[in-house]
Amino acid sequence: MIPDLRRPLIVGNWKMNNTVAESIKLVTALKHLLVDSPHIDVAVAPPFTALYSVSVALSDTNMSLAAQNMFWEEDGAFTGEISGAFLKDVGCEMVLVGHSERRNLFGETDKMVNQKLQAALKSDLIPIVCVGENLAQREKDSTLDVIEAQMRVAFSDVAMHDFEKMVLAYEPVWAIGTGKNATPQQAGEVHHFMRTWLMKHYDAPTANRIRILYGGSVKPENAPALMKETHVDGLLVGGASLDSDSFAKIVKFEERMS
Repeated sequence: MIPDLRRPLIVGNWKMNNTVAESIKLVTALKHLLVDSPHIDVAVAPPFTALYSVSVALSDTNMSLAAQNMFWEEDGAFTGEISGAFLKDVGCEMVLVGHSERRNLFGETDKMVNQKLQAALKSDLIPIVCVGENLAQREKDSTLDVIEAQMRVAFSDVAMHDFEKMVLAYEPVWAIGTGKNATPQQAGEVHHFMRTWLMKHYDAPTANRIRILYGGSVKPENAPALMKETHVDGLLVGGASLDSDSFAKIVKFEERMS
């Protein structure tokens, strides 16, 4: 039986898309489409420039605002970076940490992910911590070794009680933006491994409370099968979240299942 704290969570990551006007248009459409979805948690992650405007637009809804990234320092001479305090100031409740595009395109290391995770917790933001393997690692059958190594470093010095304030996400790099996606069985295997790892290194209650999302070419067509996996507690949606109808279909299916 899934604990109550593992309410399904669907997060739309808009990536580097949408002007302020386009963001308001999209979130306004979502507000109308998702007005009757009280049994599921929904969040959207617009680009930095649209965060405040989307926050205002969401003020009369149950949807949450997430940021796509943050820096680990609170302030200072860090040109181009955004601190947790800045994100809280514009209404963010969550922040993506260690997304595969940040790792692969911008060289973020597991140590940097740990620093951002710690900073998010300090800023009272819910970090959505992302881990995942690339195609070469999948083909070498080293997926679980990669996930274990990423989790070990990312969660270094994280207290047990802090896991109640976190969300995890498994996103196979080879399935992001490629049109490919892990099968439900592949996703379920990794999610089960992640929860078992948490049981081993922390405890069973902690592991059973934390939500683990799947991300990687999620669409209305594959979302239902993915969400039927016992340890898949939600979805991190990329391209499909840019279309209000597609994103709403993903959310509404899970609402019917909840």
